[in-house]
Amino acid sequence: MVMASDSSAEVPAGQTSFLAFDFGLKRTGVAVGNRLMRSATPQPTIRAEGEARWAPIESRVAEWQPDALVVGVPFHPDGAAHENTVRARKFARQLRGRFQLPVYEVDERYSTTEAHARGARNVDANVDGVAAAIILEQFLRSLP
Repeated sequence: MVMASDSSAEVPAGQTSFLAFDFGLKRTGVAVGNRLMRSATPQPTIRAEGEARWAPIESRVAEWQPDALVVGVPFHPDGAAHENTVRARKFARQLRGRFQLPVYEVDERYSTTEAHARGARNVDANVDGVAAAIILEQFLRSLP
């Protein structure tokens, strides 16, 4: 389910390229994708915590120059929020503030489980990047 953290629930047709994040305290998965192909490609995971994560994120935004950003927001299986829900939403707000880009939130329940099912079994297999790609593909499939 796509939840707009941007001011508009509608995603303008002019937004065609996206950078997605699977936020974690120690690692943040990254994927890039576009509306035309409705596909996403995992990128190398950012292995940094706290303020240290912002330099590599800034580098990715500069490299890919996306029209908007997508953040996976985790929930319990029953849909209830938890600590990481709050952290991911804070991360989404920080992205918007730092980069002045629209940020869309996607319910990311089971994205890591699906990443494992696709063969990403451990950190070395870029499970976080694959999870970010799954999040972005889910978002892209929701677009008209």
